[in-house]
Amino acid sequence: MAKTFNNIPLSVLDLAPVLEGGTPEQSFKNSVALARNVEQFGFNRYWLAEHHNMPGIASSATSVLIGHIAGATNSIRVGSGGVMLPNHAALVIAEQFGTLATLYPGRIDLGLGRAPGTDQITAYALRRTLNQRVEDFPNQVEELENYFAGTANVHAVPGEGLDIPIWLLGSSGFSAQLSAQKGMPFSFASHFAPDNTMAALKLYRDQFQPSSRMEQPHAMIGVNIVAADTDEEAKYLATTQQQQLLSIRRGQPMKLQPPIENTDEVWSEMEKAVVEQSANSPYTIIGSKETVRQGLEQLLEDTGADEMIINSQIYDIDARIRSYEIVGELMD
Repeated sequence: MAKTFNNIPLSVLDLAPVLEGGTPEQSFKNSVALARNVEQFGFNRYWLAEHHNMPGIASSATSVLIGHIAGATNSIRVGSGGVMLPNHAALVIAEQFGTLATLYPGRIDLGLGRAPGTDQITAYALRRTLNQRVEDFPNQVEELENYFAGTANVHAVPGEGLDIPIWLLGSSGFSAQLSAQKGMPFSFASHFAPDNTMAALKLYRDQFQPSSRMEQPHAMIGVNIVAADTDEEAKYLATTQQQQLLSIRRGQPMKLQPPIENTDEVWSEMEKAVVEQSANSPYTIIGSKETVRQGLEQLLEDTGADEMIINSQIYDIDARIRSYEIVGELMD
């Protein structure tokens, strides 16, 4: 059967945004509300991402928040998109996710990234050393697998013997190649690295080696979606995401800002061009239900993705829930 957006799994990527004028406490309440709603809308996974030293992102203690969301929902899979493995001892992650999988059997995913998810100063504060190399990441992944398999000299309790799905995440070809070599599912961050997407997916599929986990490659792509009842409303809501991108480009990350009527008041012509280039990416879809439908259909035709995970940086929680509801209606 040909792939369409309503016969492949669609999932949610949540950064637990801290709103301008809000607090992390409110962010967590919003995440619970969103998770409960998207579970009813039919979404497959609810992933949270590890970031540090970011005033607008509250998901730094990722495994703790995964447990909170899993405890507030009933059936949706909950996981990391991802845990930045170089920031942690592999044994600690095995124990944390072993605990989560024991508490919520059959519902926990472990997505792994190799970036720090922060700046270099914060990375040092997390790791106490920056001596780790990119080449160390495959060894860390193997060490983590050994804890789950029970083949390490140290036992992860709980964790040992549990079948926890491990995904590798990436925005370049490195994790695509490693995922292929290990026969693992692969999630590509096309929502913020669109230009590298097709090459990474091809590399993953061309080099995939069947494993006990999977016989065929399985790729998920990230998509930014701001959906509303009209194209005009969606474009207005999307100015929040554009302001966030602008703050990151300036090296001045901030809390999630409310939408604005006139974006020309906040950026220069050069900055406007950069933001508009991102907004015009096929991996960023802004509009009404029909606009979103067309965008998703085109993405699947272009990428052949097996799953899609959706990031919606919308200031108002009700509008954010409505955005996912519109996508859920497309799945129906």
